[in-house]
Amino acid sequence: MTEPWIPWGKLARQTDGPIRVHPLLDHMADVAAVLEALLHLPAVRRALQRAAGRPLSAADCARLAVLAFLHDIGKANAGFQVRYWRERSERPAAWTVAECGHGPQGWALFGQSLHGAARVTAGLPLEAMESWGEAVGPLLYASISHHGRPVGDEATFSIWQPVRDGALCLYDPADTVAAMGTRVQALYPQAFAAEASDLPDAPAFAHLFAGLVQLADWLGSDTRPGFFPYSQPGEDRATTAQQRARHALRAVGLDVGDAAARLASTACDFAQAFGVPAARPMQAAIADDSLGPVVVLEAETGSGKTEAALWRFLHLWRAGQVDALYFALPTRVAASQLYERVQAFVGRVWPVDPPVAVRALPGYTAADGETAQALPDFQVLWSDQPGDAEAERRWAAESPKRYLAATIAVGTVDQALLGALQIKHAHLRQAMLARSLLVVDEVHASDAYMTRLLEHLLRAHVTCGGQALLLSATLGASARTRYLSIGGRRPDAVPPLPQAQALPYPAIGHRAANGPVLLPVEGNPRHKTVHWETWDQIDAPEAIAVRAVEAAAAGARVLVVRNTVPAAIATLQAVEALAAAQGLDCLFRVGENGGASTLHHSRFSRQDRPLLDAQVQTQIGKQRSPRGGLVVIGTQTLEQSLDIDADLLITDLCPMDVLLQRLGRLHRHVRPSREAPNDIRPAGFEQPRAWVLTPPGHDLAPLLQRQRHGLGAIRMPGEPMGGVYVDLRVLEATRRLIAAQPTRSIPADNRLLVEQATHPDALNAITQELGEAWVRFGIDYDGALLASKALANLHALPFDKPVDDAQFPEDEGRIGSRLGAADRAVVFDPPLLGPFGQTVTQLAIRHHLLPRGLAPDAQASQVLVLPDFAGFTFDLGAAQYRYTRLGVERLPSTTKESADDAA
Repeated sequence: MTEPWIPWGKLARQTDGPIRVHPLLDHMADVAAVLEALLHLPAVRRALQRAAGRPLSAADCARLAVLAFLHDIGKANAGFQVRYWRERSERPAAWTVAECGHGPQGWALFGQSLHGAARVTAGLPLEAMESWGEAVGPLLYASISHHGRPVGDEATFSIWQPVRDGALCLYDPADTVAAMGTRVQALYPQAFAAEASDLPDAPAFAHLFAGLVQLADWLGSDTRPGFFPYSQPGEDRATTAQQRARHALRAVGLDVGDAAARLASTACDFAQAFGVPAARPMQAAIADDSLGPVVVLEAETGSGKTEAALWRFLHLWRAGQVDALYFALPTRVAASQLYERVQAFVGRVWPVDPPVAVRALPGYTAADGETAQALPDFQVLWSDQPGDAEAERRWAAESPKRYLAATIAVGTVDQALLGALQIKHAHLRQAMLARSLLVVDEVHASDAYMTRLLEHLLRAHVTCGGQALLLSATLGASARTRYLSIGGRRPDAVPPLPQAQALPYPAIGHRAANGPVLLPVEGNPRHKTVHWETWDQIDAPEAIAVRAVEAAAAGARVLVVRNTVPAAIATLQAVEALAAAQGLDCLFRVGENGGASTLHHSRFSRQDRPLLDAQVQTQIGKQRSPRGGLVVIGTQTLEQSLDIDADLLITDLCPMDVLLQRLGRLHRHVRPSREAPNDIRPAGFEQPRAWVLTPPGHDLAPLLQRQRHGLGAIRMPGEPMGGVYVDLRVLEATRRLIAAQPTRSIPADNRLLVEQATHPDALNAITQELGEAWVRFGIDYDGALLASKALANLHALPFDKPVDDAQFPEDEGRIGSRLGAADRAVVFDPPLLGPFGQTVTQLAIRHHLLPRGLAPDAQASQVLVLPDFAGFTFDLGAAQYRYTRLGVERLPSTTKESADDAA
């Protein structure tokens, strides 16, 4: 081979014709240009400056662009360049070097262990770069780690040696690195000519820079025509790369324009934004400029917290304080419901050129309401087959790792928390989130592990100038104090119980100059008196069915919420048997031709769940159908986000904060209403009434030894204490509060009820009264809580430590499984007909239902369609599953499955 070797950065292997290459130096210029363009975005610049603790100068920005340019320096090694010959029929004999990667190999050039590194790096302006301060090393390390994980140091001498054919030098990595030095000094002369301060050395700054380089590399590697296609002959890439970078940032929505343009594009008031007469006082108050950066909004279910959150986003967006919104919810069901409301909001606020709104749910992604089918190489097939410009707008929706780059995204809290863990592309997620208002709904719903991760994420978010809004109907003093301590010098003390239960509600909390402040606001002016009573029939689905069917026969819409899927299925089967015996049509049905009797929980396909949600709201929602008595049975999926208006509630015992959520689905709306003047509550159900199911004799003590119905702890050898509702002290406090008073005013009593059921002082009093076994449980539970928090701290990405000290664990899957990242999506191709007449293309199997040792690429086999198209069975590895009107079940013949699986 006599032609000069052109170092390549990207290859396009074609089935016919020559291999297309994108020169390495051009690709490095592309990525540097994107990083430089990102630095000019106000939100990104603000985040970096907050993390740095000082303004960034033009020289700073040029130096950061230089470091981003060098992100792929490792590709100059001969072991990487030899990969060009993979698809060729014959590799030249002189290229004997073994293939390798480029990340660790590139970082090895700057370590101490690679013999001969000085020869390779002689052409780089290292002496000038060393004058930029001690931060250069960590920042360069962050840049070279752009594939999402911290790189190691692979010191292999041979890959940096020249490739020779006898006396003829075919390729010398040192020449390529020298060309890099020449190119980068030509591109960014200000980095080398200006007298400037040392680059910022704050760890948070380097972590944020790491994420921005990952973002720049992802965009700079996108070869679609409008972004960064391979260089054309004669193209001046130094000029076109900058033009392409600016276009790409505008196209994908990272560049949202200046404040003046934002005000001009969103000239509407609250009434126009939400289609209502006016804002409630709570909703108007949330747009106060003095609030933040972490704001806690506590108000009852149905008071308009969602609209308040969107209004705060619009206020901050217009002011240029945020460039994006991520609305995080506890479940996929809740996120799907909210996405439709957010789409309507976007359509009203931006009648022309609206920003893209992404449904950030892996396997169920949507942008602007259009769905996507994943294809190889990060490609997607959109349902509406958009043109190039429209497809560019949806760039953030093409991969779950890019969701947070969207201007507006709605998803689960997991997607945000993945930016706080030591897993691949965590820095990317955190950097994209730094420009956003992060809204976390139902913040009380997180367990100890997720709560600690959220606190960790919020600290990193605030350090980078981010804004956050936490929503809850039922947040206790302990959790509120922790969240409002973020940004302070030290944690604040939890107020004692008498003070905590006297705090205002509804309220807006934030951190003022002198500490946390709770401001009283007016929420929903409507109050209701709930009649509640405990009923010790939690083990008796037949008795529950009798009461539910009796109420339905009287015309009531009955909501039954069980803590576990097996209990919900048993209750449905008891209701079906009793209704059939009485000839009563009171079953919740979904599908055509009368539909199939079913229930509502999380184990349905991603195609069937929206249908279930819609039918729940149609049959027992605000605009409920006039069909008469009805029994709807389900699990925790019924208590969040769905607009349900039941006449009677039957629910398992659960913590008070959760119970108040369930009570929010009881008599939610006024009946009759102006919209439905003939829809009245049936006789005997004019007042909201709830039956709370408890163990026999209302005695929770047996649960200290063995959990049942999601109450109490699951204790497995070598495993942390787990379960649905583990803290029996809170459950006992909740039971006592129900028994103590037959009626409660909601939401007037919410603060008192939550504090008396969750405050440490109240829980200590219960354990001391009930004796040694309860004291021991409290010690065990608090120990497990500390262990969960310690595990979260261990898994968390240390934003306050040097970026080059971070070493992600090899077993990322074990970390991700705590957030559902280890769940398995089973794909059916061709699709199968499901129990409700819809085709099923995917089923999500929770990680705890998967067989051990399941191969990463395992897919469904032995698929068998059930008679009358009632569903199907399939194998996955060594396990067998069934999907029917009851959801997906792992058949008991293949597993000793717990009888108390959660929703």
